[in-house]
Formats: sequence, C-alpha cells, structure tokens
Amino acid sequence: MTLDQIVIRSAARTPEAIAVKGPDETLTYGQLDALANRIARALQGLGVKKGDRVGLWTEKSARAVAAMQGISRLGAAYVPMDPLNPATRTKLILEDCRIDVLVTSASRAVELRDGGLERLRFLLVEDAGPELSWAGLSGFSAEPLPWHGSDENALAYILYTSGSTGTPKGVCISHRNALAFIEWCHELLGTTADDRFSNHAPFFFDLSVLDLYAAFLGGASVTLIPEALAFAPEKLVELVLRERFTVWYSVPSALILMMQQGGLLNHAQLPFRSLLFAGEPFPIKHLRPLREHLRDTRFFNLYGPTETNVCTFHEVTHIPAERTEPVPIGIASCGDKVWLAPPAEADDAPREEGDGAVGELMVEGPTVMLGYWGQPPQENRPYATGDLCRQLPDGGFEYIGRRDNMLKVRGRRLEPGEIEAALLTHPDIREVGVVAAGSGLEARLVAFLVSHATPPPSLLKVKKHCAERLPRYMIVDEVRVLPEMPRTPNGKLNRRALRDLAQQRPSKDGNAPG
Repeated sequence: MTLDQIVIRSAARTPEAIAVKGPDETLTYGQLDALANRIARALQGLGVKKGDRVGLWTEKSARAVAAMQGISRLGAAYVPMDPLNPATRTKLILEDCRIDVLVTSASRAVELRDGGLERLRFLLVEDAGPELSWAGLSGFSAEPLPWHGSDENALAYILYTSGSTGTPKGVCISHRNALAFIEWCHELLGTTADDRFSNHAPFFFDLSVLDLYAAFLGGASVTLIPEALAFAPEKLVELVLRERFTVWYSVPSALILMMQQGGLLNHAQLPFRSLLFAGEPFPIKHLRPLREHLRDTRFFNLYGPTETNVCTFHEVTHIPAERTEPVPIGIASCGDKVWLAPPAEADDAPREEGDGAVGELMVEGPTVMLGYWGQPPQENRPYATGDLCRQLPDGGFEYIGRRDNMLKVRGRRLEPGEIEAALLTHPDIREVGVVAAGSGLEARLVAFLVSHATPPPSLLKVKKHCAERLPRYMIVDEVRVLPEMPRTPNGKLNRRALRDLAQQRPSKDGNAPG
C-alpha cells in the first residue's frame, strides 16, 4: 500500500464522510479522491512522472492536502516547504532536489521567476492566474489514473531540516517508512471513522504525518489549524471546543500556552480521547495538572528525529508526586529496534552521573529513512540519533541531551552551523556562535558576535539579515558582542562557555558579561 491508496480505499468505503476541513474549504473523501485525480492529470500535463519531486510552497489548506495526494498518484514525491520561507531558502531546496514543478501561489511564482528560475512550471492554488490555476483543474478528468504499481519502498516525500554545513538537508521518507508509523498509530489509538483529528503541525514538520494519514486510514476527519493560529492559545481552545477534537498531537509548548493563556483547564468537559505530544520535553510542572484534569484521556509521549519520524513512545498513566524530571521517551515503537551505543567523545557532550549507563540512541527498522537527498542511501543501516539516553530498569529510555550541537526550539530541530553560516555573510561580522538559552516557551536563540565594525550590527539588522536567508524559527532572538570567542584547549569554539554566558544577563551596552 502507498499513501495515496489510503484515501482511495476510504473514499470507496465512505465517499460522503468528511475527510479534511481546511481554512479554505471542506472536502469529503469522495471529493478529495476526485480532486486528487484531477491534480494528478494536470501535473502529468506539466511533465511530472514517476520518481519526480514536486514542490509544495503554500499555506496550509485542503487544496494542499489534495495536491499531496495527486502527486503521490503519479508515483512522484512531494516536498513541502515553509510558506514563510524567504525565496532564497526555497530556491536552495528547489535546486537541491531538482524540482521542476511547484504548487504555489501566483505571487510566489512571480518571485521565483524574477529570481532566475524560469524553468519552473506551476500549479497555482488560486482560481485565476497566468499559470495553470486551480479553476483550470475542472478541465481534467476525475477518473482514476492507470495504476502505477504499489511500491512501498519508493520515495513518498522529502522533509528539509537544518544542516550543519550551512545548507538545509532533505530527509527522504518512503511510503513504507511512513506507513510503518501510521499503521502503528492507527492500532495504538484504535482510530475509527468517528474520530476528529486536529492538525496543529505545519506540513513541512513530521508531526503532521500522523494527523493526516492516521485520520485517513481510519476514515476519520482532520481539521487543519492555520499557521497563524498555531500559537494563539485562546483561538486554539475555542477551536478545540467547537470542533470537539478526539485526537490532539502537538509540541508541548502549544499545550502549555493553551493552559496558561487560553484557559484550557477551565473547561471540565474536554473532548480529547487521546493526547499526544513530541518534539521537546514536556516540563513535569505543566504536564501534571493536564494529566490530572483529563483523567479519561490517554496521554502519549512520542519520540523520534525526522529521520525516523517516531521510534519510541511512553504512555503517561500516572505522574508520581515526587517526580520532577520529564517523563521517559519509553520503549521501541512501529516495529523498530532501539538500543544505546557508547557516545563518541565531544567537547560539548552532556556528562551525567548516577545509575544507568548513558549512550547514544540507535534505531533500526521500518521507520528509518531512505537517506538524505543527494547522499549515499541509508540501506537498512542503524541510524545514530545523536541523542544521549539512559536505559531505565523497566527497559524504557530516558532522554538526557544531545551528543552534538543541535538545538531545538519549540520542537523544531536546527543546526547552529546553518544560522552561523548565514550570519557570517554579513560584512560586519567576523566570528559568530549561536546557542539556545532557556527551554520550552522561554527558549531563545542567542548569537554571540565578534565584529570589526564600530558600532557592531544591531539586533534589528541581524534579524533582518537572518530573515532574508533563513526560515522564521532560525531568526535569532538576542545578539551579544564579544571581543573574542571562547575556545577549548584544542582551539575549537567553546559552546559550553557560550551557553553559560547566555544564561547570564547582558550588560547595559548589550555586550556579554565578563
């Protein structure tokens, strides 16, 4: 089975049932199925064939979901991108995986054409425009295309993540990788056609895979939460009460905001049957009252990098009063095998004392990616997550920290090297080091600069420089100027020292203390 066949089967069973509710329109399974066929034929007319990559650079919508399905029905792979990406970053992705056809808006199409990408062909999500527009799809048949053959090992989609070399890297996920996770979730949650899934995560974030395809597999409905509302707590709580979501999946930060500023816990009769969270640790002081308030709801902490989607899980049934650390990431899921390997030595690797050996979590199994685009395939080799964990007496795992310098902000994985590479293109910045300070909702990106200019670049100028080159979640929150960077004995940038400095208050002139 492939991802497009999930919708085809649900449409055959319950064509009148609601499949997806978007900010633009609501589609039944029958409508989604027919629209996906029209899109597939339209893309075929633009030259898309089996094995190609098709970009998706547009806001979250039911039309975008239909486009994903249409792309899959040609045996092609879709590449979702942040709609707020600067065009420079989108161009990097388009060139990297050699995308010739893009589903986008008219204004974005003009921006790319003016930027030198004349070869691109477009399907516009608007009803009119100089390119093939959405209204033009009515000229294509809604009949199913000739079956291209079910190849579970074929590339289904590419998710671009932050790269340590300064450029984004594409994580290649096959239909088999995705289905191993989706089918496991379907069984774990006992999904039925009566369920109502929320889709909080953007499509370029791997959390969205559960929302869409686990709902479709069960013949349930999924409601798309627009990006503008993703961290608007009052609006989110209103949406929960109106849509009566039975399955919610998001980063903990969103749920904490809903509790603290949205009044979530003021409502006695919340609809959640299953509540899942991932992407970052859930502080126990916030998780405990939520767990106690929703006594009849199943809670799951899911863990896994983009390269494996989810590879472990822990069901949170009871939180002891004495517990202060986040709940474990749990045991293997989705048919994967996980174990600890001795961590490679690194200057900045966290050191932990106490019971239980700490090692790097390794993953092997059906969810492990095909590989990174343009690099040698993974070929069923174990994937080293870079996360340090400790195995608990019950066989589950507890997350300790990172082996390398990777950061996470609100569940988004990012490499400081990519931000640093962008900042070093600024003519007034000689050296730079980026670290994260705080955690959860208080997490912020701090850039330490060595500048040869007087005065050094301001925070506003640095933010503007970032915004022209990086996605919004990589824009630094704070800038501090140093006379020189701290170094380790072997001359490397001492990130541990920078993290310590980031926890201190900056001096009145904006420079780092000390």
